[in-house]
Parts: sequence; structure tokens; C-alpha cells
Amino acid sequence: IGFSPSWRVLLLGTFLTCSILYIISSNKYNSTINNNVCLYCLFVQDFTKPGEQEAVRCDTKAQLTGRGCTEGEIISPQNDQTIDKGESLSESFNNQEPIQLSPQKISLRLRSGSPNTFKVSFKRVEGYPVDLYYLMDLSYSMKDDLENVKELGKDLFAALKKITEHAQIGFGAFVDKTVLPYTNTNKEKLLKPCDENDQQCQAAFGYRHVLSMTPKEDDFKNKVTEQFISGNLDSPEGSLDAMMQAAICGDKIGWRNSSTRLIVLTTDAGFHMAGDGKLAGILEPNDEHCHMDNNLYTNSAEMDYPSVGQLAVQLEKNNIQPIFAVTKNVEDVYKELSQMIPKSEVGVLSTDSKNVVKLIESAYNRLSSKVTLTHDNLPDNVQVIYTPKCKHPGPSGETEGVCENVQVGQEVSSFCTFQSYSCMKDKSFTIRPQGIKDTLTVTISTNCECQCSDPGPSGHTHCRGKGNVSCGICSCREGSIGQFCECDVGGKDEPALRASCQRHNGTECEGRGDCVCGRCECHTTEGGNSYYGDFCECDDEHCEKFQNKLCGGNGNCKCGKCECFKSHEGSACQCGVSEEGCRTPNNTVCYGRGTCKCNRCECKEGYQQPRCQTCLGCTDPCQTKLNCIECLGFESGPFKKNCSEACVSIHHVMVDQSTIQSKKCHQKDSEGCWINFNLDQLVGEDNYKAEILKQRDCPAPPSIAAIISGSIASVALIGILLLMLIKLVIYTKDLKEFKKFEIEKKNSKWTDGVSPMFLSATTTIENPTFTGE
Repeated sequence: IGFSPSWRVLLLGTFLTCSILYIISSNKYNSTINNNVCLYCLFVQDFTKPGEQEAVRCDTKAQLTGRGCTEGEIISPQNDQTIDKGESLSESFNNQEPIQLSPQKISLRLRSGSPNTFKVSFKRVEGYPVDLYYLMDLSYSMKDDLENVKELGKDLFAALKKITEHAQIGFGAFVDKTVLPYTNTNKEKLLKPCDENDQQCQAAFGYRHVLSMTPKEDDFKNKVTEQFISGNLDSPEGSLDAMMQAAICGDKIGWRNSSTRLIVLTTDAGFHMAGDGKLAGILEPNDEHCHMDNNLYTNSAEMDYPSVGQLAVQLEKNNIQPIFAVTKNVEDVYKELSQMIPKSEVGVLSTDSKNVVKLIESAYNRLSSKVTLTHDNLPDNVQVIYTPKCKHPGPSGETEGVCENVQVGQEVSSFCTFQSYSCMKDKSFTIRPQGIKDTLTVTISTNCECQCSDPGPSGHTHCRGKGNVSCGICSCREGSIGQFCECDVGGKDEPALRASCQRHNGTECEGRGDCVCGRCECHTTEGGNSYYGDFCECDDEHCEKFQNKLCGGNGNCKCGKCECFKSHEGSACQCGVSEEGCRTPNNTVCYGRGTCKCNRCECKEGYQQPRCQTCLGCTDPCQTKLNCIECLGFESGPFKKNCSEACVSIHHVMVDQSTIQSKKCHQKDSEGCWINFNLDQLVGEDNYKAEILKQRDCPAPPSIAAIISGSIASVALIGILLLMLIKLVIYTKDLKEFKKFEIEKKNSKWTDGVSPMFLSATTTIENPTFTGE
């Protein structure tokens, strides 16, 4: 309205041009019928010639039509997409579930290997709710920061009100596990882990949930005012423990279903992670479950810290975006942590945390203005490429599509191109913006079956009346085989006939022909010739090339090998026939120990190039030729009786002093004598010239008298020693018996009784002069 007719035409033409370009760009991947896509020709009689593979039915459209296949006989499965749920994007939040991502459900039926593209749109809803959970480190070093946080309620709520009218805030605190070596476990220190002069100090704890999500500023101020500092021993704190519980205990924290969820972590120290619990004897890994009782993390002393990977998964699963408000000394640590956690930001606190509100506000703006579209649980053999369409797009990629600086109410989109490389049915996965609840469920199935309407009943004329047609190929009845069912198997079964067409690798006709009635009918090669041989194993087009010429242009290719002209040789006939490079100083070719090919010696096993003169891997000839040297030079040894026959390869001469210096030998013969001889290898493998020193070094014969006298002396000495030994044994035994007798004698006790038959002697003396008076 108000424009001249010429301007109206120009504007209309511009609009139509932009529309056409948009349609072309959004569908440029979906075209499947063109000259570069493989199609299939259905039933056309005599489409394949005798002996030709049925695989020729699969070709480009131009090739198939050139062979007489009409448009109606060509099969080309098409990609198909169906939007199962595609509700429009919401403009603003009105206390109902807003829609920020469209479509919500889509079903794809893809042709394997053929790409399909569809558009995904996203728009940030104005006034979308925000849930902010303030998670604070209450170790002793954060004492000054806590006093300032107690006064932050008003400013924090004011900042959130700028973002949305539907803001809520919660509060939690953490220190570390209450076990050694993280916390002093002395009973008094557990109750008061701070400095002795600090009266306002709460007992040690791991993580405590203080305030559930609330829109009331006074509740936040009152709960935070009740908090006091605590303490522990080491510098790293239990930050990851606290974040894990805050993420997964949603019913206790009060996260809303439709909200932007933020965790603001304020600390001046690093963090413990999975594995650190071993220092306290805690071996049970974190189970990623909620363990809260009376707002306190109860499994702090029984369960290890979570890993960064576990925490990242749970934050993404629950659509929580962390903001790390940390002091300058640990900024680098948390920046590295932020790189491993999607949709996270790091800000530097002032020494007293007074800038935390401004920090949160700027970090939120960075998080919310970046839209990252990604996927979960992508099926195997499925590829996706994101191509973002917005004012500030990131590069196209297989993992995510990124749009920067997206404002509230601004609609952005990304073209998602899917491609499947294997057959599958109803495989589902989700596409979602990071940190946003909205998801798109994609269900993929592939079209892997040939869509044939086979003409005619069983006994089709194309199959000689012995089978029916399936997708243009004969399916023969029992008793018949062949491309057109032309072969009757007779008394043999089909596997036996096919086995006669297989060589050792088990492939019929080497994959170069068809097995017809037990014999191979070979196909034509790419050059228009034919394969040949009993198993089609030969062709004359696949020999080695030299200077991009088959057999170097100096020979003919026969069954995969070059047959060179008389003037050339080599595997590719690349060499002129010559022996100049193989000639030796004695005018032989490779010393007779190799063959000259391509003007270069190819030595027999063990001999070394360039002229096959030495053999590093051969047995020492000094040992192998010893028996021949002994019989030739001294008529002794194992070959004494047939020396002339066994030692034909050695030409010897007896000398007083050797002139050959190439191989000097010093060996002991069968008689124990040392033989000195020198060897020089002549032309050939086993052909030697030997110079044998006339004089052998034989040991002097033994003295018979000395041996006899020594033997007699030895026998006598041994006899004397044996006698002395026997005497010693007897003496030792007698001495032992005597000592035993002496001991028994001392221990014997004799009785003093008198035999009753014994009468002692009596003497009576009478005095003859005694009168009795």
C-alpha cells in the first residue's frame, strides 16, 4: 500500500526469490532421484544377458534407462518424515507449561545412506521462571563473605525481578566430610571446629540444605542470618558432594518443572573429587542418589565424592546450569571444571563477595543468550549434522548446533541432517537445548526392503516355466537352478552342483561368473574382455603396471602374470635383460650363488647382496668340511673309505705354509690331533679350495709304567684306608659297649642277705689247766 506498481512488482519478485531460495536450502539434502543415486530396475525381460550378474539391475538412473528400463520399472525408496507433534512456540509465560522448542515429536523413515533434513526452532519465552539455589562454602576462610551474603537478599531478588516476575531462591551450605583427614574428629573440635575465640561457630558438617525455593525475600534473609561459620582441616572442600545432592534431591530443594534452574556456588577453595575418599578409607563410589534426612546429607562419611563426569551427567539430566562464583586464587581450577560441565559459567568474587549479585546477573545473561542444541542416546550407525540458522551461528557439527547472543523472544533455528548407515526399526532418541526442559523425540526407521509388485503366478515364462519372478530375478522351484531356471539338477542336489564351481576359498566362480549346471559361465571384465579358467580365476587385465602401462608395455598379461618379451624381465617387465650389475671380479654372475634379475643379484638363502659373496646365516665351513679335510690330507676319519666320493666339492693341496687368507680353520680331528687348514669358497654354493698344513699337532702318548705304578699305589692306599676305617668302626663300637658296661655297673645294687645253708666257721679253745674255778 502506498508503493508504485513498479515497486510492488520489485518487492513481490524479491519475496518470491527469497522464498524459493529458502525452500531449496531447507530441502537440498532430500533429493534422492538424480543421476548419482543408485536405483533398481524391477521386472524387465532379458534385462540381464546370459552369464551377466543380476547386480546390473542396481545402477544410476541414466544407466538403467539407457539399458531399456522405463520410469515405471525403476524403484527408488524415498525418505519420509512425519511430524507427530508440532505445537507452535509460546510468546510469553502465563503460568502454564510454555513451549520453547518445536516440533516436539517427529518420525523419520530413511533410506540407508540417504540424508534427510528437517528444521528445529527455538524461542526464549519472555518472563520464563528462574530458580536460583545459592550454595555457599561455610569453611572458616569464608567468614567475612558470609556477613555480606546475609545482606544480599534484597539486591539478589531485585536482580532476579529484572529477569522475570516468577523468580524463586533457595540456600544451602557445605564444608567437607566430617572424617579424618578432612576434619578434626576430636569430639570438642567436631562441635566447635573454628578458632577458640570465635563464639559463633556451628558444628562440622558436609552439606546442609537450609532453605527450599521461595519467592519471599524475608524468608531468605531470615534463614541466611541464622547461619554461622564452621571449619575443617584441609583446603579443598566438599563442593561436588553438595552440588550432587542439590541436583538430584529435587523434591527437597523445590525445583519447579518449568523454570531455568541455576546453582550459584561461592567458594575460595578447590574441591575434592572421586578417589579422594580413599584417604579416609571411604571406598564405596558415589551412587548418584539422594541421601537427605532432616536437610542434612547423611551418607557424607560412607560414600566417596562424585566424579566430575557423574556431576556433569546429573546437572544436564536435571537441566541445571551452574555458576561458579569463586575467588581469584582458584579461578583457573574452576574454569577447567567449567569446560567439562556443559552450560556453566565462572565469575571472580571480590575478597568480601560484595560483587556476587552483579556476577550472577552477567553469568546468567551469558548462559541464557547461548542456545546449544544437542542430542542424547544417538543410535549406532546414525549420523547427525547440526547447521544453525541465526544472526550469530556457530560452525556446523556432529555433536551440537550453537547460536550466540540470542535475545528474549527471538526465534532461532537449526537444520538437523540425519543419515543412517544400517537397517533399524523404531529407534528413538532426544534432541534438546542444553539447560532447557523442552525436548524433541526423534524416531528413526529405515526402508531396507525392496518394494516390488511381482507380476504373474508361479511358472513364469521368463523362468522357463520352472519358477516365479521376485523383484525381476527368477526364484526356481526344487529341481531347477540357474539364472533362468534353465538347468535340471538331475541326480545331484543343488549344493553338490554349486560345490563343483568353488575353488579352495569357497566362492562360486571366484565371484566373476555364474554357476550354471555345475560349470562356471564367466562374466565380462571392465575392459570388455572375458574372465576365463575353470573357476573364472583368470583375466588378462590385472597384471602389474610399470610407468602406468600393463607389463610396462614390454610383455603380455596372461592370467594375472606378465609374460615378458625376450628383451625384458621383471614382475612388470620393467627391466631390460642385462648381467652387467651382477658380474663379479672373477667374471662370474653372482658367484654362482644367485640369479641375476633386473641387473641385480637375487641371492640364495643366507647369502648377502650385492654379489652373494658371503653367507652370514650359513654353518661354519670349518666344521662342515673337517671330515673331508681329515680324509683328504691324512687318510683318516669317518670318510676314510669313501673319501673321493664324499669330498668331490673340495680341491685340496698339502702345504707347509698357507697362502689363503679368507677363512682360517683350526679343528680337532677324530684322532685328537689339531689340524690347521684354510678355505677359499669358489664359484657356486658348495665348492671350496683347501690348503692343508702337512704337520698335525698330536698329543704325546701316555706312559704305561706310570699308569701301572700309579694304579698299584692307588689300590694299596685305598686298601690301607679301608682297613683303618674298619678298625676305627670296631674300636668305636667296643668303646661304646665298655662305657655302657661301666654305667650299668655303677647303677647295680647288691643285697646283704645270708644264705640259710651257710654256716660261719667257729673256733673253740679250751684251756686244759682250767678247773672251772
